[in-house]
Amino acid sequence: MRKNIIMKNFKSSGLAAIFILFAFLIKAQPSSIYSFEKKIPLTGNSGYDYLSIDTINHHLFVSHGTSVNVVDLMTEQPIANIDSMKGVHGIAIVNEVNKGFISDGKDNAVVVFDLTTFKTIKTIKLSGKKPDGIMYDPFSKKIFAFCGDSNNACLVDINSLTETGTVALGGAPEFAVADGKGLVYNNLEDKSSLVVIDTKAMKVIHTYPLAPCGGPTGLALDENHGRLFSACRENRGMSVVDINSGKVITTVSIGSGVDAVAYDAYSRLIFCSNGDGTTTIIKQDTPDTYSVIQTLSTQQRAKTLSLDKLTHKLFLSAPQFEPGTKNIVPDSFAVLVYKPVN
Repeated sequence: MRKNIIMKNFKSSGLAAIFILFAFLIKAQPSSIYSFEKKIPLTGNSGYDYLSIDTINHHLFVSHGTSVNVVDLMTEQPIANIDSMKGVHGIAIVNEVNKGFISDGKDNAVVVFDLTTFKTIKTIKLSGKKPDGIMYDPFSKKIFAFCGDSNNACLVDINSLTETGTVALGGAPEFAVADGKGLVYNNLEDKSSLVVIDTKAMKVIHTYPLAPCGGPTGLALDENHGRLFSACRENRGMSVVDINSGKVITTVSIGSGVDAVAYDAYSRLIFCSNGDGTTTIIKQDTPDTYSVIQTLSTQQRAKTLSLDKLTHKLFLSAPQFEPGTKNIVPDSFAVLVYKPVN
């Protein structure tokens, strides 16, 4: 009788242990935070670069060769093209003057357009060479066009629509962000460093090394916690930088061929879009601790993205390529849309 009771208790304990282990394994499995929703096909077979969102008018602007495709985010359908440029890179949105600014790298120019009609207003020839990244600093009311071949930033006044000066950077600039309080942060890809620009004095006031980061490209800002997120290609890492000290706090492993990075202050998620067909999604557990919570499968060479901070959707752009080549499959260019699972 006692033996039967012992065996019964052993079986019960064993079953309980199995159930506990099973529940733990289920809980331990990584859940999908984001999932694929749709493709938005866009015409044209040229190259591609940055994406930018006008949150006021709910429009997505997609760099695409010699033009910019405009997508209505309410319907998620293309509605216009801004054409007749030589080599588009980035798009900066300035709602206070209802204008957008496009960096035309092959023409050494910034092209100004109307945010309502999408008509070109003016082409501003720059003194700098090969403008690539472009952004608006609300503190100085200036557009910064970052020129890779002249290692400087050209400044454009949003009202006079003229170049008003330059800022020497000491290296080849990539992505940049403004804090809105008089500072602009800019990655120097060839120097593996970060420069801080005082937009009142219009000069670099700090240069911070980003080691172990190598070849920094994308840059995003967490204003609330004073953190910068610098995505780096050479070491396949995202470095977290304290904006007050310039120190690298930690580096998180990401995919290869990264270009862009975005931060969602609401969910405290960071998104690094990689050319290897993944987007690394990182959770900000605390301002100093971070963990990868999903490696989102996207599409090969979908390396740039934009985050809609209203819907929290991700938009990436890429064509399909013939296997093993850099040849674009005709008429395959599209915006890839990913949405939060919950």
